[in-house]
Amino acid sequence: MANSAAPAIVMDKYVGTGLTKLGFAGNDSPSFIFPTVIATRQTSSSTRGQAGGPGSSLSQKRGTEDLDFFIGNEALEAASGPNYGLNYPIRHGQVENWDHMERFWENSIFKYLRCEPEDHYFLLTEPPLNPPENRENTAEIMFESFNCAGLYIAVQAVLALAASWTSSKVVDRTLTGTVIDSGDGVTHVIPVAEGYVIGSAIKNIPIAGRDITYFIQSLLRDRNERDTSLKTAEKLKEEYCYVSPDIVKEFSRFDNEPERFQKYIVDQGLAGKVTVDVGYERFLAPEIFFNPEIYSSDYLTPLPNVVDAVVQASPIDVRRGLYKNIVLSGGSTMFRDFGRRLQRDIRTLVNDRIARSERLSGAKSGGLDVNVISHKKQRNAVWFGGSLLAGTAEFRNICYTKADYDELGPGIVRQFSLFNVP
Repeated sequence: MANSAAPAIVMDKYVGTGLTKLGFAGNDSPSFIFPTVIATRQTSSSTRGQAGGPGSSLSQKRGTEDLDFFIGNEALEAASGPNYGLNYPIRHGQVENWDHMERFWENSIFKYLRCEPEDHYFLLTEPPLNPPENRENTAEIMFESFNCAGLYIAVQAVLALAASWTSSKVVDRTLTGTVIDSGDGVTHVIPVAEGYVIGSAIKNIPIAGRDITYFIQSLLRDRNERDTSLKTAEKLKEEYCYVSPDIVKEFSRFDNEPERFQKYIVDQGLAGKVTVDVGYERFLAPEIFFNPEIYSSDYLTPLPNVVDAVVQASPIDVRRGLYKNIVLSGGSTMFRDFGRRLQRDIRTLVNDRIARSERLSGAKSGGLDVNVISHKKQRNAVWFGGSLLAGTAEFRNICYTKADYDELGPGIVRQFSLFNVP
């Protein structure tokens, strides 16, 4: 029986970065953030290579070794030794090994959150276009293995829209908008209409935070800096990088104002401290979102053009709402002035199209409002959106309970009711 005073638990398996974020509804930030990885003890019948592959647990006997595992950062540490193999239960957003996923959730609930699942309702997240069979498997584990009081599975893009309600730029709380979700590995552009993802219009681009880090590292190596490690490149990205309105003018400003160049001191432990110059990469690295040709010859479409194409591929009756509510989500959208530059470039594309249409038709258009929403919760937008919605009075009413599951089976979770937006 659920404790009516117990807050709901929000668990976000963030696809873009391979991180899991855990916490209780109503909080501003997750209580725990760690890699979605598990280290299991290797048996004599399994090699290190097999342990890392999908379905590797089939080569192990179900026994006491099921209790000998680590997750998150502890798993990475254990796997550096000889007795444990590293496994990634989620690949490309989909669960590949449900046995490992169950054990990962087990430690998340009992070791990290330290709670009894039968006392709590759970909000879990999923990527767009997640197969319904995955929802059923999730329900079976949550209800049969953990006996949780209630379950709601929400699409990550919808939660990111809810997180944007904290922004002062949001006038109407709506679940219609375009979500730009950029993590470490990939950037997704996802249109959502009244809480439903328009799957046919989703696009992703192979440029994200990791590419920016590699680009900074290559610039450091070209200058023969004393420290060109990936860790230093990532620190420079997080502390110094910003988006410029005009890259040519920004180069001129740097050349004319030497004080814009800064120095970053790296502590190398026993090797002492070294100094790394911070120059053009401050604005050149994030520019690859808007001019990808400076980084890659394989992908050349700027992010504003991708966003515009996604909206144009959506049904015509929702396009106005998709342009009006473009929401940023993920750590790679946190660069200073990222939203301002994106809004300007998308607005230019839209205005050029409207001008061409007016010339051809001879009729005057009323124009379109383009609005890019930036807010303080972008880094953990999906989790924070889940925390907001799971903290509402109606959340428990739209969850499926253990009694519902026992009566109707796992098929009930193929569809969930949407939150009523005030």
